[in-house]
Amino acid sequence: MRGALLHAVGDDKLDIRDDFTLAPMGPGDVRVRIKATGVCHSDLSVLTGVLPMPLPVIPGHEGAGEVVEVGDNVTTVQPGDHVIINWTPACGECFHCTVGQPNLCMTYVMKSFAEARFRYGGETPAFGMAGCGTWAEEIVVPWQGAIKVDPEVSYEAAALIGCGITTGVGAVLNTAKVRPGSTVAVVGCGGVGLSVIQGARVSGATTILAIDPLESKHALAKKVGATHACTPDQLMDAIGSLTGGQGFDYGFEVVGKSAAIMTAWQATRRGGDVIVVGAGAMDDQVPFNAFSLLFEGKNLLSSLYGGADVRRDFPLFANLYKAGKLDLDSMISSRIRIGDLNDAVAALRSGEVLRQIVVFD
Repeated sequence: MRGALLHAVGDDKLDIRDDFTLAPMGPGDVRVRIKATGVCHSDLSVLTGVLPMPLPVIPGHEGAGEVVEVGDNVTTVQPGDHVIINWTPACGECFHCTVGQPNLCMTYVMKSFAEARFRYGGETPAFGMAGCGTWAEEIVVPWQGAIKVDPEVSYEAAALIGCGITTGVGAVLNTAKVRPGSTVAVVGCGGVGLSVIQGARVSGATTILAIDPLESKHALAKKVGATHACTPDQLMDAIGSLTGGQGFDYGFEVVGKSAAIMTAWQATRRGGDVIVVGAGAMDDQVPFNAFSLLFEGKNLLSSLYGGADVRRDFPLFANLYKAGKLDLDSMISSRIRIGDLNDAVAALRSGEVLRQIVVFD
């Protein structure tokens, strides 16, 4: 089968080849034929080493497809089911699972660093990003990593739910619990940032400010729910005109940079909530001072995978999409083939594209 392989961090090009095979399935595994997969900024972070992964690795974690085969112990899905890939499968037994934080479960994430699910060139092992590797035609995941979805939801929309939508909308609904009538600032208008904006709209926020240095992204931000948009250097004027100088009730950072976190902090009022959504680098230090942390009374929250329990949230977001409450189609900037992935990565680096979706036959 075809797939795209990263041999080493920093490589200029992915190795797109057609000789991949899958490792044998276990009794709790599910084999999925990928039908659509997103080109997400987190994939770029794997290519650059910001998100460490075992090498060589097939990127891709935001995907949806059809179940082809299930292990003997699998009862949750069957061949022919449409599923969304969950890149953080919950084991159900660890501390975080038992206290209601399945998005923090590390059981299968750690296994993905030791278990190479792919082979190429005969018997050379290759890993899948976060145990997935959706930039391949088929993958094998634990049964918890394949969540059944209504077949009326297109594979393209289902793929977006697999990461970007759940991360962004979940940050609003699960982590921040945005209240109706509140004010929200969102730093970064990529795919996840637009998902945060949509979540704020669904939650009933009355003022939603999209902040992005690329003015070309402002129109789409307004289309999906932002009431206003500005560049970072226009932020102080926006705080004055939209909040009377107080700042916003919630400030979301959706870039993964310390400077963006500080922008979200600046945008948020005293006593408000600052929510970090972007995946940043380990050596990128955020320059808070102890005085501000205490006396400004702001709550600094992190939102990994939108604080989601995907068994609940994937169907919820699918239903919101079907009801016209979430606009997923507008977030797709282009539909491409697997052979176009090198061009897609270059476009992602430029920052101008939103969500490119690889469509498989």
